[in-house]
Amino acid sequence: MAKYVIQSKRGAPPQGAYSQGWRAGDFIFVCGTGPIGSTTGKLVGDSIEQQTEQTIDNLLSILEADGASLSDVVKVTAHLSDTSLFARYNVVYARRFTKPYPVRTTVGSDLGHTPGMLIELDCIAYAPARSGKKKSIAATKKAAKRKR
Repeated sequence: MAKYVIQSKRGAPPQGAYSQGWRAGDFIFVCGTGPIGSTTGKLVGDSIEQQTEQTIDNLLSILEADGASLSDVVKVTAHLSDTSLFARYNVVYARRFTKPYPVRTTVGSDLGHTPGMLIELDCIAYAPARSGKKKSIAATKKAAKRKR
């Protein structure tokens, strides 16, 4: 089973000791990410709608870095700073993900580590390796080391 790290310059930069994503076989695991701009490293948006858009964009950039998309996502975990924001968040979520929707768990969480952050999402995608699919830079480097 192939296992390698996935990094995207378009996704929110890690702000701690973690990777943006990992592929393990046919599954892609994307870290918890929030509405952080990839170029600024700062919070984007002040409404739950804006922050949900940016957060999903960040998930998508990590998925796309390994040839996957939102339609490959099978599981999402959502953390909301205030569960009364659920209905507004869900409108954006339902527009960005398609039927059949991924399974989802939504919980209220203390997101005070980033003042003003209203949402954090992580996901798991099922994306079998496609023939001719470009490997990640990390996978290519790892394969080159094994050949030496």
